[in-house]
Amino acid sequence: MKVSLSLIAAATLVAACSKPVESPPATAAAPAAAHPDVAGIAWKHAASDADVDAAFAQAKAENKPVFVYWGAKWCPPCNQVKATLFNRVDFIERSRAFVPVYIDGDSPGAQKLGTRFAVRGYPTMVLFNADGAELTRLPGEVDAAQYTQVLTLGMNAQRPVKAVLAEARRGGAGLTPNDWKLLAFYSWETDEQRVVPKDQTAVVLEELAATCPTDQPDAATRLLLKSVAARSEKSAEKGAEKGGHDAAARDRVLAVLADPDASRIHMDVLTNYAADIAAVLTAAGTPERRRLVDAFEVSLKRLEADSTLSRADRLTALLARVELAKAEPSAGGKVEPVLPEALRAEVRQHAARADREITDGYERQAVITAAAYMLRQAGLLDDSDALLTANLAKSHSPYYLMSALASNAKQRGDVEAALRWSQQAFDTSEGPATRLQWGAAYVNTLVDLAPQDEARIERAAQQLFDEAAAQPNAFYERSARSLQRVGSKLLAWNQGKKHAAVLQRLQGRLDGVCGQLPADDVQRSVCEGLLKA
Repeated sequence: MKVSLSLIAAATLVAACSKPVESPPATAAAPAAAHPDVAGIAWKHAASDADVDAAFAQAKAENKPVFVYWGAKWCPPCNQVKATLFNRVDFIERSRAFVPVYIDGDSPGAQKLGTRFAVRGYPTMVLFNADGAELTRLPGEVDAAQYTQVLTLGMNAQRPVKAVLAEARRGGAGLTPNDWKLLAFYSWETDEQRVVPKDQTAVVLEELAATCPTDQPDAATRLLLKSVAARSEKSAEKGAEKGGHDAAARDRVLAVLADPDASRIHMDVLTNYAADIAAVLTAAGTPERRRLVDAFEVSLKRLEADSTLSRADRLTALLARVELAKAEPSAGGKVEPVLPEALRAEVRQHAARADREITDGYERQAVITAAAYMLRQAGLLDDSDALLTANLAKSHSPYYLMSALASNAKQRGDVEAALRWSQQAFDTSEGPATRLQWGAAYVNTLVDLAPQDEARIERAAQQLFDEAAAQPNAFYERSARSLQRVGSKLLAWNQGKKHAAVLQRLQGRLDGVCGQLPADDVQRSVCEGLLKA
């Protein structure tokens, strides 16, 4: 299981650079955050096609690329980017060389723009050339120094990553070292099938890892790690076994884990996918699994202690240790293993230290939510609750924390508390797309935990449909998927026509909403299909 902030929850001048961009040294000190007197990023806030078109017109006139950021106020990875990247002097200075476009997912036309750019998950960062062609998508989870260097790769690229990929798949004879780095550090997780169909990602990454020249060890290693992680996700989607138990790949991963510089360069993949990599490359209960887990433990502890990493990255390293410990079978393999008390104590101490030391609001939203999740994964639900509750008043988006409290309550079997926190999260959520997402979560929680309460479910679903009716772009992208999840949940709830009267009334309500949309509007078909099998 991926354990990055995105659980709780990436892309980017002119002439090509002949010298490859080097990976940052493992001990490189991060530049200080911008002084309050330093002008920040000159964002062009976009809420419509006209806003975006104006930004691209400016880029063409100035012969600059366009950097599009797509995010939301509440999302932990977005807050992490704001706390560690967008406030850096070097990034702010670099931003003078492109036209920065900021799309808040809750702005009036944002979800329609999401369709235009094929962006879904928050955050997604995309770089376009001055003519409007998409160059690359940048990974939001690498550390800030690497991000800036990968951004430079994209800005220096003479052709889109899609064309680079096509050349690589033909053997890659004409590719430069920077081309291979562009592929290795592409945000495959937010590709949305712009470069490769989702079901082919694992295969393509394996091809690239095998084709990458041996004189490009960083790119080859990253492509290998990404391919293993993609194999895990593909297996999980199909409900299949993760194994393949590739001994050669396992040996390469062991070498990376043993090398402080290499593990630092690829820390985002190693920390986010540790348990998945172990599951793909080894069988449970074998000496090979034990050796790999032990190597991960040493490497993750080193990353956890690395003061050049952000608090969020160091916490993710500890969370990966928790996930690895949980993945090991217990005696008999019938119950989830109990974590060592020393590891649980370390989790408590790490969370408490973060809560005590963080002063930046963006960092707090990113790290405290991850710390609460880590406590939950360690079986420390009461500690997780206490941390979340203490931070409600400190968060600019407390409804996100309330949703986490609802999840904790559901895990411990406290139905009343789970429903209460889920409703409170919906009631206090802000922004049109966010309200549809949180409202959908509330309806789904009601159906899961109180399926007999027809009246409450109907009221919540009616409110959700009414709010959608008041929004001009409710049936695009994330908002559409929120509503579609509710439709699927209600249809399953009505299996055997047990709640046919409720569904009939909701369909009538929805018919009125859909009827207000123009017949040629693509949103209409989405709306009309919500409650149809």
